[in-house]
Amino acid sequence: MKKRVLITGFPPFGKSTVNSSIMACNNLNNLAILDHDIIAAEIPLHYKKIKASIEKAIEEFEPSIVISTGQSNRSMISIERVTINIADVNKVVYNCGSKPVDERLIKDGAAAFFSTLPIKKIRTNLEIQGIPCEISNTAGTFGCNQVFYYLMHYLKNKEKSIPAGFIHVTSLPEQVIGKLVPSMSLDLITKSLKIAIETTIIESK
Repeated sequence: MKKRVLITGFPPFGKSTVNSSIMACNNLNNLAILDHDIIAAEIPLHYKKIKASIEKAIEEFEPSIVISTGQSNRSMISIERVTINIADVNKVVYNCGSKPVDERLIKDGAAAFFSTLPIKKIRTNLEIQGIPCEISNTAGTFGCNQVFYYLMHYLKNKEKSIPAGFIHVTSLPEQVIGKLVPSMSLDLITKSLKIAIETTIIESK
């Protein structure tokens, strides 16, 4: 029986009608990579629904690897190192209209969790392919950090020792027309996630 890799992304938010994270994940959905089936799932950008959604996806698909993704305005692929137990929204709001300020995601939860993905090896393999990337030490305090934190908290509580973490992807060219914001093609974003998946599978053997 093939193992499964769960990849998650978010729907469009703000004034955008697309989101590069779920689009790239959907491009990989149902593919087989190194004897692993890839399963893509969309996580609603709804403050009160993110926790249940990521937990349900893990329980339903029983993955051996989980990589959550989200879109940012950064200039490169950002492989996140750490997630923190806080939600604090300033310039944007959730699709549900929520705007939490200095709220703990889990009242008695750990202050932070580290990614268990092979983040430096992923960076190396992306760079070999000429893809701009970085290891980031902040996933922010919005939905991306939130799904990352709930993912790691759930795995810790369930004593599931599987590689898991979060990757920020860039905006798409059509999203930044008329703006001084960097972008990357959907094909290159999809390739980046494929490399991250392949690297994690190989490194976890």
